[in-house]
Amino acid sequence: MSSEILSVLEYMEKEKGIPRGDMISTIANALKTAAQKGINSGQELKIDINPKNGQLHAWAVLKVVDSVSNPKTEIHIEKAQAVRPGAVLGEMVEKEVDPSTLGRIAAQTARQAVMQRLRQFEKDRVYDDFKDQVGNIVTGTVRRRERNDLYVDLGKAEAIMPGKEQVPGEEYQPGERIRCILMEIQSTPRGPEIILSRASPKFVRRLFELEVTEVGDGTVKIEAFAREPGYRTKIAVTSSDPKVDPVGACVGARGARVKTIVRELGGEKIDIIKYYADPREIILDEKTHRILLKVATDDLAIAIGRKGQNARLTSRLIGWRLDIEEFKVVGADPEGDAKRKLVATLGIPEATALRLVKSGFVSLELFEGVEAGDLEGAGFTAEEAADIISRVIAQSAQ
Repeated sequence: MSSEILSVLEYMEKEKGIPRGDMISTIANALKTAAQKGINSGQELKIDINPKNGQLHAWAVLKVVDSVSNPKTEIHIEKAQAVRPGAVLGEMVEKEVDPSTLGRIAAQTARQAVMQRLRQFEKDRVYDDFKDQVGNIVTGTVRRRERNDLYVDLGKAEAIMPGKEQVPGEEYQPGERIRCILMEIQSTPRGPEIILSRASPKFVRRLFELEVTEVGDGTVKIEAFAREPGYRTKIAVTSSDPKVDPVGACVGARGARVKTIVRELGGEKIDIIKYYADPREIILDEKTHRILLKVATDDLAIAIGRKGQNARLTSRLIGWRLDIEEFKVVGADPEGDAKRKLVATLGIPEATALRLVKSGFVSLELFEGVEAGDLEGAGFTAEEAADIISRVIAQSAQ
């Protein structure tokens, strides 16, 4: 049995990192508890294991009496003096017993205790190894996917990336390397569970701290953050040093810094803007806590963004309700605007363009199906009509 114990001690110490003294205490206590519940029930035992050779010794702790009523707890004074010369009545003496008498159940219990201690140690080690990594970016290897969860090997432990923490559209195969942020360590009945994320805004924030020196040392501060994973991220930044441009620092020379982050995010677009602590430096309605943004008709779709993404992220970023509407000039001259547009697109004289507008031809779209004869009927000469129609056809073909 001593060789088995020694093998266990050496394995646990070298492979698992469990101190030898810790395992000796675990095995001894398990043997003692199991023996006292088995054939040695009612007997007080002392168990010792030699850490060098694994040799097991056991003793029964007995009270010295002159008349024995319970041999499991008492020893006659004559036998006690043979065990320990000078023993007197009422003292406790330790009589060595054969470890094999502890019983098979005690040995099984010891094995179970070793396995239980190993599992507990591994749980404790996971927490100790990763508790200081919360909030940091870690690199691991994808192991498998179960349902919608991704399991990642971090070397010393296995972590999980729940479906809600994954970026839409990203697919990872077993064996592939992956970078994530360690969000938290959750306590579960099975032990500590490491939770990873690539969808959290904190992941992008940490990437900026690693890639942009000024963000890492605090010179540039990310004041506000909004993200739709896999699509777009918006950040607002300030600088504590007037000599440092916060937007330029994050973008880097020729966009080198932000491009590195975009690559890590699989092409997710990143918008970086300067942060203003006072919204009045922009435009606002303080009573309703809303900002009204008016843009040209051609820019309206861009400002709103795909499925309202730009407007929604900007609203989240600044903390104000953002309303976007088409810009219309009060007191505008629609006739003049139409005339100028025809002059610019068809290259005709202003007088000719004005006559077309007054005849109802305020845009190129209205020339669809119109022939030279129709223009002649509106007062244009045959030459003018033919010239206008040829110009419209040429412009439409572009």
